[in-house]
Amino acid sequence: MMGWYPNGWGAMGVLGMVLMVAVWAVIIAGAIWLIARATRTEHPAGVVHEPGRTILDRRFAAGEIDAQEYASARRTLESPGTESSATPGA
Repeated sequence: MMGWYPNGWGAMGVLGMVLMVAVWAVIIAGAIWLIARATRTEHPAGVVHEPGRTILDRRFAAGEIDAQEYASARRTLESPGTESSATPGA
C-alpha cells in the first residue's frame, strides 16, 4: 500500500488539507462574528435626546415633582450660563 498515492499525498490528500483549512477558517470567522454581534453596543433607533425643559415639563405633568421643585429647576435651566438647547456630548 505504500505506493498507492504518488509522492505520498496524492490529489485527495492536498484537497483534503485545503478543505480542512477552509472549514476551520469559516468556523473561526463565524465565532468572531457571533462574539462581535453579541457584544455590540448600539443605541436603539427610537432614542431621542430631549432638552432639559421638555423633561422637566413631562415630569411635572406626570406628578413626579411638585410645583416648588418645578419652579426651582426651571429657574436653574433658564439662568444665564445654562445652555438649555445644547446638544448632548457637544
